[in-house]
Amino acid sequence: MQLSKPKLGLSLMPTHDFLQASTELFSNGKVKAIEWSFDYTWNGVIIDSWCQDIIKRFSQANALIGHGVNLSLLSARFSKRQEEWLTHAREEFKSRNYVHASEHFGFSEAGPIAQGAPLAIPMNSESLSKGQEMMKRYADATQCPVGLENLAFAFNLEDVKRQGDFVDQLISTVDGFLLLDLHNIFCQVANFGVAELELLNSYPLSKVREIHLSGGSWSPSITGKRVAVRRDTHDDSVPQEVFNLATLALKLCPNVEFVILERLGHTMLDLESQQEFREDFETMEEILECCYAS
Repeated sequence: MQLSKPKLGLSLMPTHDFLQASTELFSNGKVKAIEWSFDYTWNGVIIDSWCQDIIKRFSQANALIGHGVNLSLLSARFSKRQEEWLTHAREEFKSRNYVHASEHFGFSEAGPIAQGAPLAIPMNSESLSKGQEMMKRYADATQCPVGLENLAFAFNLEDVKRQGDFVDQLISTVDGFLLLDLHNIFCQVANFGVAELELLNSYPLSKVREIHLSGGSWSPSITGKRVAVRRDTHDDSVPQEVFNLATLALKLCPNVEFVILERLGHTMLDLESQQEFREDFETMEEILECCYAS
């Protein structure tokens, strides 16, 4: 176990309900880091001044971490759009002080489709080679440590078990890190019946630099083999199973620097859900205190 406690932070959402839910946490100095999806504004979206102020403040405090959403790192072909994305990233990382940057495992661009939820890939030598080249491009554009976030999608149980090693081969190309998303781990456990510890140990846990936790939802299964499928939708409070995974993961991952609570904007429109968000943050705060008590 590492001696220094990770910084507990939030994934910044530029929405009014996020501001309402998080103001108390910021005011009390509880938020020690911010993760910003830096490609959010590249399509012309204007964010409010309060959001810009938070980004600037945490950048100056060396507590801003970047999370890309739309690079589509494992697409089969390197597109003009991806080339432009990397150019934007180069300018973004010159203008702000990011500690590190991450992206999703998988792909979201194929043919005419440019954006969407990341999808799983066939984990073969061709995918590995293309992914390793994109990791190099990503690292070159950002000029900081880069990493990948594990994904909740898979074609079958074998792919669930192989994802950790495949991710390790991708990030090793650039001496990168793993962003361990615990709700995605929970989804795999629920949907494929794999044991928690077995699944965690299939990932390069010594390379985990950041942990995500969030909530999600259940959707009816169309296969008839199970009642429901767990999805990483980030639109609800954190389940107890994910907090349990956090306690376990912190014991297994010696180099964690950041723990980030995620919840999408426009999903906390009432006072009750905003309070649940603060309580989730405080629960994780208590877990960190227990795990790193001297």
